[in-house]
Amino acid sequence: MHDMAPTQRYVAELEAGIERIWTLAHELGLRPFPTHFEIVPASVMYEIGSYGIPGRFSHWTHGKAYQMQKTMYDYGLSKIYELVINSNPCYAFLLETNTVLQNKLVAAHVLAHSDFFANNAYFAKTSRRMLDTIALNAERIRRYEFEHGPDEVERLLDAVLSIQEHVDPHATEQDVQPAQPRPRPQRTTAYEDLWRLGPSPDPEHDDEPPAPHGSRLRPAQPTRDLLLFILTHSPRLADWERDVVSIVRTEMLYFYPQLQTKIINEGWASYWHAQIMRELDLDTDDYLEFAQLHAAILQPSPRRLNPYHLGYCILEDIERRATAAGQDGRAKLFEVRELESDVSLIRNYLTKELVEDLDLYLYQRIGDELVIVDKSWESVRERLCAQLTNHGFPVIQVEDGDYHGNSELYLKHAWDGQPLDLHYAQKTMEHLYRLWDRRIWLETRTADDERLILSYDPDEGHKTHA
Repeated sequence: MHDMAPTQRYVAELEAGIERIWTLAHELGLRPFPTHFEIVPASVMYEIGSYGIPGRFSHWTHGKAYQMQKTMYDYGLSKIYELVINSNPCYAFLLETNTVLQNKLVAAHVLAHSDFFANNAYFAKTSRRMLDTIALNAERIRRYEFEHGPDEVERLLDAVLSIQEHVDPHATEQDVQPAQPRPRPQRTTAYEDLWRLGPSPDPEHDDEPPAPHGSRLRPAQPTRDLLLFILTHSPRLADWERDVVSIVRTEMLYFYPQLQTKIINEGWASYWHAQIMRELDLDTDDYLEFAQLHAAILQPSPRRLNPYHLGYCILEDIERRATAAGQDGRAKLFEVRELESDVSLIRNYLTKELVEDLDLYLYQRIGDELVIVDKSWESVRERLCAQLTNHGFPVIQVEDGDYHGNSELYLKHAWDGQPLDLHYAQKTMEHLYRLWDRRIWLETRTADDERLILSYDPDEGHKTHA
């Protein structure tokens, strides 16, 4: 028999390894979706990584992300070892320049991710056919580019993507309906303006708070799903534009659970790739390569949290403490995998001992130096929970869609002690005007905790109201 070519030997060895890993994963209790693996070059890996999922609509922000990731890879500063898609069957992409041992570890990591997608409560309502939906969405946007011009579609996408994180997976259309809808009276005279609901929109009223519940577009409760409110109530969007808003919102809701579970999901995958690899019959060289790669994945950083490291350590601690208490530690882990998000994992399981062992602390820049300001475990836990609650994005709520009785949009920043980047906020308000076509208001607070109101329309530009 002739020897197989190196590529054939590589693929054959990897296929045999993945089959063994699949069997071990099930023997250890994992229940992943059926998983299809593809070996791809770095260019394909980074293209998928920049779009988030194969086949997504084109936009310059995706190209920017690709260029940044690919440049980091070319200069040896970062490397994506794998990508895995939350779908059934699950699709995973392995880097062709990885060694066989590296891709075996990655396969074990992927199957744990797939198990998490399949069994965690936060993913229960995500579409498992999203690859098909993504392709259809991209096709519709290409059709709009043909009908309305690529520049017009790009400007619309610029506006929608600037607020894509402001969604709520629990919101429904009912949540963005007015509390007490009061239709405007029918026009019977030339003096209809006398019937306008709410205060007159003259400059003397510019600093007033939102109108009371009589406003015809004031939701019963402030809503954080800005995209849904605009989709439902925007006074200017054409049908095709509303469809684009709906596409972005649908795709963001698909990605949203991944934002909610980054630490626990990566910790789960890291925990299980270690368990599975230790069950394989590795020779000394392979085991050394595995140990070095595993250590690199879990390497803590002095300035930012490594989600793989933090999640892995918390899960190991949960298992240890449950076993010490006479419980089934492994069963406890599966319970945590099913029920928890990052916030609840930190809230319920980050202990004083873990904070001390992991040397977690709060720091801030004072002058030209970074200074540790608090090492209290409660402070560390509370800051982590606060940062993870909205994934690092400020919570912006819709207070009124008919402010001043003139369909102006009034938003309020849910104050968490962190002031907004005002330059970024103002640019976003310009994008919002493209979607709403009326003056945009934003209430926030300064670093000194003083009330601050911003407004924008293209005729008068940006204004600041104390």
